[in-house]
Amino acid sequence: MDIKELESDGLTKKYQVTVKKEALEEKLDAKIKEMQPQVSLKGFRPGKVPTSHIRKMFGQSIMKDVVEEVLNESSQQAINDNKLRPAGQPQIDLRANGEEVTNGKADLDYYMTVESIPEFEAVDPTTLKFTRLKTELDDKDLDARLTELAKGQKSYKKKAKTAKAKKGDAVLIDFVGSIDGEEFEGGAMEGHQLVLGSGTFIPGFEDELVGVKAGDEKDVVVTFPDDYQAAELAGKEAVFKTKIHEVQGEKEAEIDDAFAKNFGMDDLDALKTAVREQMESELDGQSRMKLKRAILDELDSKHDFDLPQGMVETEFTNIWNHVKAEKEAGQLDEEDAAKTDEQLEADYRKIAERRVRLGLVLAEMGQKESIDITNEELQGALVAEARRYPGQEQQVIEFYQKNPQALAQLRAPIYEEKVVDLITEKATVKDRTVDRDTLFEEDPMI
Repeated sequence: MDIKELESDGLTKKYQVTVKKEALEEKLDAKIKEMQPQVSLKGFRPGKVPTSHIRKMFGQSIMKDVVEEVLNESSQQAINDNKLRPAGQPQIDLRANGEEVTNGKADLDYYMTVESIPEFEAVDPTTLKFTRLKTELDDKDLDARLTELAKGQKSYKKKAKTAKAKKGDAVLIDFVGSIDGEEFEGGAMEGHQLVLGSGTFIPGFEDELVGVKAGDEKDVVVTFPDDYQAAELAGKEAVFKTKIHEVQGEKEAEIDDAFAKNFGMDDLDALKTAVREQMESELDGQSRMKLKRAILDELDSKHDFDLPQGMVETEFTNIWNHVKAEKEAGQLDEEDAAKTDEQLEADYRKIAERRVRLGLVLAEMGQKESIDITNEELQGALVAEARRYPGQEQQVIEFYQKNPQALAQLRAPIYEEKVVDLITEKATVKDRTVDRDTLFEEDPMI
């Protein structure tokens, strides 16, 4: 095998690799001999087919397998011999005619272009200093969360007959809908409780009932939206003969033992304990996220090296596809929505470069400290991912087991968290108590 370096441009190198046809022939002969005992052909006893006959019948087909194997082996040898750390799959460009190679008439000759991971010295984590933001949970925060829970347990009580309905009130109604005087299927209900302002009915319906009293009867005239799910009603005007039985005002839930039982708790103390633990977990999680962001920002600022453009392009493409989908769906935030595509591309390419840079730095630091992912950790992540798709858990697990690249995507965040933990342990970290708003203050995009 002959390996010759042709070009070197930054992180990209190009090699010419040549494997003589005689070497291919030797591998072909070895493969035929290896398979001979398993070959069974008409006219020959099993395992006794002459190698010359196997070559005549299947030689070219077998040679294709040989060439593929040699291609993989030789390209890997070129990488090993030159001590390369590929940033992605090498690009292979065959120079020889493929048919002539498989026919044994030509050497296997190809160009291999490979982009390498840059050589750099990762910062010593013991030299780093960080401030970890912490927020202490007080009784006011706990009471506020319980009040939020109570708002989600809304109930309504009957108002006086003279009370006029306002937004936020509920009305107990009967109604019958018709179009051009003809009642339509699904357009009638009795004893229905409708919260005014909830937006659960056809646009305009709830607004028409603001100001009604118990005992009132009213024709509510509305037009079905053009995109209404029932095509036969879409865009049509309808009249709903409506009778109001009650106007009901919102009743605040009492935060007591009975309230706690709605959440499966024995009493209010048990609910308070559960809510406190949840809130403390939220605060700890946010504190960790803030510290992790500070660590990543510091690592980004401490390292400056050439990036493998193939990795950057792959990362940018993934990000940009997501941004385009959000733009088409009208879901970009105000700041991004005001930018041109060129400005957006520039911003998100910087993000892609940051992610690649940080990924390489974290990998280097983790390698130095012999950080690895255990099977138990990977299985835990796989089970957690599968649980996101109830009823399809087995299919999800099988998908990841059959797709090493997808499985690698589960490994990456576990590895990243373990390196962040390592840095946190070795760096100087001082705690600073801040208020909740400061802890949850949104960080800039980059």
